Amino acid sequence: MINRHFLKNLIFLVLAFIGLSGLFYFSLKAYLIIQELNTLKANSKVYLKLIDGYDNLVKKKIQENLELSLKLNETENKISNVNQQLEGLKQDVSLILKLRNLDKELLMKYSKVYFLNENYVPKNLLQIDPQYVSNKDDQYIHGNVLPFLYALLEQAKKDGIDLKIKSAYRSFWEQANIKSAQLMTYGSGVNKFTADQGYSEHQLGTTVDFSTSEYSPNANVSAKTKAYKWLLENAYKYGFILSYPENNKYYIFEPWHWRFVGIRLATKLHNENKYFYELDQREIDEYLISIFDW
Repeated sequence: MINRHFLKNLIFLVLAFIGLSGLFYFSLKAYLIIQELNTLKANSKVYLKLIDGYDNLVKKKIQENLELSLKLNETENKISNVNQQLEGLKQDVSLILKLRNLDKELLMKYSKVYFLNENYVPKNLLQIDPQYVSNKDDQYIHGNVLPFLYALLEQAKKDGIDLKIKSAYRSFWEQANIKSAQLMTYGSGVNKFTADQGYSEHQLGTTVDFSTSEYSPNANVSAKTKAYKWLLENAYKYGFILSYPENNKYYIFEPWHWRFVGIRLATKLHNENKYFYELDQREIDEYLISIFDW
């Protein structure tokens, strides 16, 4: 029979061994976990350094992108400014070319003020359609004025106004012949109603004398016609102005004599109730660039 005391000691030893084995196992496990934690901690420091490095790199790249974006915006603004300047230059060149092709005489003040020599002839005279002419004579006008004149005549026709052209372009020598003939008939008094050659607006090719079935060489009679009233109310819309209104200082009142100066200037004169020859020539010249604009 096994001694109880021996068995008891054996069980104790077995339990002690098991306990020590467990303690050793858990101690080893704890040691390994601590080592792993230390490794992870060391690695985490490396990773943190890497993350900090990447973070700094990202921040640097963001800053560089921001600077590049600012430089790009600055460059785009410079390009935009250059484009605007180029556009302005193109417009300036366009205006210069337009002015170069325009006849500066078209808005000059004649009528005893400025002089057109015997060689002056408008560049593009065109014949007025005979249906708009009151006599059998061929009448001519500046080609750029013709569309405005036709528009005026057609509107007058729609409004029941019988409006025709009695006289349009006259050359220097035609005006000289007219003046000579009238001098013989009226003497020096002719200077009140007929311009000397070189001073007639008709030589510009932009001026017409209108006629109607009610026409009369008597200005006071012509001023009472429906046609004259219609012209006062509508001619400016087509760029025409009355050259010699009542009480002007150049010639007698001529309700039939209308000169093309362009819609912008004609509208200004109409709205402000002003007379062409009252304006300073420099102010008038500002409207030359737009004389043929609708």
